[in-house]
Order: sequence, then C-alpha cells, then structure tokens
Amino acid sequence: MLDKVKTVLGLDEDDSLHLRPLKNKDLPDVLQIEEKVYGFPWSEQIFKDCLAMGYSSWSLRDNGRLIGYAIVSIAVGEAHILNICVDPDKQNSGFGRLFLAELFSVAKHQGAERIFLEVRPGNKAAVSLYEKIGFKQIGRRKGYYPAGEGREDALVYSYDLTSPIE
Repeated sequence: MLDKVKTVLGLDEDDSLHLRPLKNKDLPDVLQIEEKVYGFPWSEQIFKDCLAMGYSSWSLRDNGRLIGYAIVSIAVGEAHILNICVDPDKQNSGFGRLFLAELFSVAKHQGAERIFLEVRPGNKAAVSLYEKIGFKQIGRRKGYYPAGEGREDALVYSYDLTSPIE
C-alpha cells in the first residue's frame, strides 16, 4: 500500500517515507508537533500512558524525520483513532490521506471492520479530508473538547473498513 501511495504522491522508490511503531524515544518530536498543531495538546504523560496500554501507536517518517503520528485503540471489531496529526509543514501534501490509508490497513489486519474518530468542527481541513475519504458523520459530542472559553463539541465520524478508500 505504501509503495502505491508513494507513486500517487510522486515520490521516488528511494524516498524513505515509512510507517513504524511509535516509541517513547519519539515523544520529544511528537510533542513538538502536537504543540504546534493543537491549542490544547496532549501531555507527554498521556502519550506514555497510551504506549504503556499497548494502543496501536504509529509514526510516519519522511527521510527519518517524524512528520506524523497516530494513536489507535483497536478491539472487538472496531478501531478508534484517539489522536492523529501531521506536521503543519507537511499538511495539504497528501500525507494525511496516506497515513489514514495505512492506519486502515493496520486496523483491518487486526480485525476491525469500522473505524471511528472525533474532530473539532473548527478543524475544517481535517473535516474536509475525512469526508473526502468517505467518513460519515454519525453524531456530535457536546462539550467534548476544552476550548478557550469553556468547551467545544466534537463531530463523531465513522468509516466502514470493508469498503475501498474513496
């Protein structure tokens, strides 16, 4: 799958774009991206707890540099993307779509038939990407996220992993 996506992105066979398990030693780079992207970033301890719990945790690397990461809970035929992020310098270049395609493959391999995520309504780029890929909004969680003034709702999306990526 990664080779196919490299072709779509116009990358050479020699380009070292790859997915690998996220490790504690990656956390300084993860936190740097997390703090650039999110107004209310996860703490280092939250990431450590996710790694310790054995969540499916991945890094996307371009020529050895961490450009994205994801934490996914997979159980009983379902996957839930708890956190996914691509470095702002690499956004709008197809890497988010690539990363999701790879996560779909991982989740399917582990028996998931459906994948869920939450996103802030104000995160227009992410909402657009999810909808283009084929995620369907299935709900809204009131006051889910911390916000500058109180709380912000989350849009809940679902994707059927038994259908091809759009």
